[in-house]
Amino acid sequence: MTEAMTISGWMMTGPGGPFEEGSIPIESIPTGEALIEVAGCGVCHTDISFLHLGVKTRADLPLVLGHEISGRVANVGEGVEESLVGKPVLVPAVLPCGQCELCRSGNLRICRAQIMPGNDRHGGFASHVVVPAQYLCPVGDDVLADHELWELSIVSDAITTPFQAVRLSGLQQGDLAIFVGTGGIGIHGVQIAAAVGARVIALDIYAQKLEQAEAHGADVTIDVSGLEVKEVRARVKEAAAEIGAPKHLWKIFETSGVKAGQELAFSLIGFGANLAVIGFTMDRLELRLSNLMAFDATARGNWGSDPTLYPEVLEWIATGRIAVKPFIEKYPLDEINEVFDLAHEGKLLKRAVLVPGL
Repeated sequence: MTEAMTISGWMMTGPGGPFEEGSIPIESIPTGEALIEVAGCGVCHTDISFLHLGVKTRADLPLVLGHEISGRVANVGEGVEESLVGKPVLVPAVLPCGQCELCRSGNLRICRAQIMPGNDRHGGFASHVVVPAQYLCPVGDDVLADHELWELSIVSDAITTPFQAVRLSGLQQGDLAIFVGTGGIGIHGVQIAAAVGARVIALDIYAQKLEQAEAHGADVTIDVSGLEVKEVRARVKEAAAEIGAPKHLWKIFETSGVKAGQELAFSLIGFGANLAVIGFTMDRLELRLSNLMAFDATARGNWGSDPTLYPEVLEWIATGRIAVKPFIEKYPLDEINEVFDLAHEGKLLKRAVLVPGL
C-alpha cells in the first residue's frame, strides 16, 4: 500500500486529438501491482492508430496511451516483494494474468485477462503508471552500462514483437528472411534475423530506411516504390540467387502495417513459405487463401511477445547483437502533440521516445 498521490498524464480525449494534460488520482496500489516512475515511453504505430486511424481502445476515453514503457519501481502493492522498489524495469506491452487456462498452456500472449497499458488502462505517456508486477522485466547493469533506461523503452514492443515473430517462424542460419517494411518494427527484425545467421532482404519505399537496413544486417535492399508486384517478386528471386539463399521455404515478415505492404508480403508466398503478420492496419485485403494450400505455406500473427522472452532480448542488446541507439530519438513528454503529428505524417525516421520532465 502507499499514500494517496496524483500523477500527471497526457490523455487522449477523442479521435484526432489533441492530447490534454490531466491529473490521475492514485488512492493506493492494488494487490499484486506496482507503481512505475516512467523513464521513457515509445510512440508506436498502434498509438497512432488509436488517435488517428479509428482503432478503438478497450478502456473508455479519456485515456493515457503508451505501451512501450521503461522506468523504475517507485512503490508496490501487497503481495509484491518490496526489494523491487528502486529497480529499473521494462513493462511488457502485453501483461498476462499467469493463472488462466491459456496462460497455463503457454499461450500468454492471448490471455483473455491480459492488461495492455494504454489500451486496457492508463499507459506510459505520464509521470507514473500502475501495472501488474508479475511480469515486470528487471534491467541489469550489463545493459545499463551502455544504455540509458529511457532508451530501452522500445524493447517492450518494437524489438520483442519481431523477436517473437522470428522465434515462431523457426528461422535458422542460412534461411532467407524477407522484411516488407523497415520502419520502427522492421529494422529490428532485420537485425534479429541477421544475428540468427539468415540471409536478409529488406523491402521499403523510403531510401533512408533502406540505408539503415543495409547498415544493420540486410544483405540486399530493394526500393519497391512504383514497382508492380510481379517486378518485386522477380527482383526478390534474383537477389535471393545472388546471395546464395534457398529458392523455397522463405520466411516473410510483414512489418509495414499498411495494406500495400500486406498485399505484397502475401504475394511473395511460395513453396513451404512462412508469412509472419506483424504490422497492423484496419484496411481489408482481398486474398486468395488457396495459395497457402497450393504452396503448403503458413501464415500467422503474434500479438506482441511472451514476456518471458524479454530477458533474452536484453541479453542480445547487452552483447551488441541488437542495436537500439541508432533508431530512437528523445523528446519531452509535453511535446506529445507535436511528436504525434510528425509521426502520423511519416516525418520521423527514428522512433520517438517521450520522456517526462525533460
